[in-house]
Amino acid sequence: MSSARPLAIATLSLALIACGADAPEPAPRARESSAPRHAEPAEVPPLPPSTYPAPPRLVAIGDVHGDVDALRSALRAAGAIDEQGRWSGGALWIVQVGDLLDRGDTEDEVLALVSRLEREAEAAGGRFVALHGNHELMNVQGDFRYVTPDGFDDFGTYAREAPPGAARSRIPARMLGRAVAFAPGGPIARALATRNTVAVVGDTVFVHGGLAPSQLERGIDAINRDVRAFLLGEAPLPRALSGEESPVWHRAFALGEDAETCATLARTLERLGVTRMVIGHTVQDEGIGSACEGRVWRIDVGLSRHYGGPIEVLEIEGDEVEVLRGTR
Repeated sequence: MSSARPLAIATLSLALIACGADAPEPAPRARESSAPRHAEPAEVPPLPPSTYPAPPRLVAIGDVHGDVDALRSALRAAGAIDEQGRWSGGALWIVQVGDLLDRGDTEDEVLALVSRLEREAEAAGGRFVALHGNHELMNVQGDFRYVTPDGFDDFGTYAREAPPGAARSRIPARMLGRAVAFAPGGPIARALATRNTVAVVGDTVFVHGGLAPSQLERGIDAINRDVRAFLLGEAPLPRALSGEESPVWHRAFALGEDAETCATLARTLERLGVTRMVIGHTVQDEGIGSACEGRVWRIDVGLSRHYGGPIEVLEIEGDEVEVLRGTR
């Protein structure tokens, strides 16, 4: 365990105590067989590229929030998996725009499914691009306000890796495993560090919340590197990536369609040399929709059990953009 790990756990203590250890127990539910755990690698693989050429067909999926059944339903609607949950999409590309975590009881299964499909898609000539949302970064920051009781229990085995001392004693026992797993440099944080926060695929930029022009001064590669360094415990998260205009917190493009908002969006797209932006983060009560003459697509439909929204995904084939609908 690196020297950064005890320090990270110590800094989490006060936030963890305040996060609501006495949350009510959820109703029992039948669970699938236990998903494989993320083993801590000896060396974290490098980040994938931030920019890719356009594939023949791409499907974007919004916020999952710990609901593996909803994720499977969305993947089936996309034509990505078969009835056994194995990759069947061939050269299909999937981009998931973050918030795999929180609010649901099957986060461990979601993480395991995404990790497996990343490997299976690549082997078949396709790609599964999973991006970071604000809830991924919140968990690494020790903000567990939206974790369910099952969400603590599912990572309980990591508690044995916690260092002894005062920091450990200040973290409620039920939260300790999750605190260790998600702390900067911890096993789950290291697994997340192999993914980007912003990706450009063809003429579309994908990001969880939105990408303001102010975020582009150093470029999207720098954004992705800065988040990776934070996840690995190598550096703090820069203030620009944790404020209202952070790529994972930005909401203006999800809420407004006034002239100023659309003009700001246009500046971002022009600087990146792309046609459109695809975002999640803000639930759309009327399903997937676009604004600013199709220059932004809003794909968080609240598909998880927590929100009870529809199963909808966004398909991009060349210049054609279409909403696909599935069933649970």
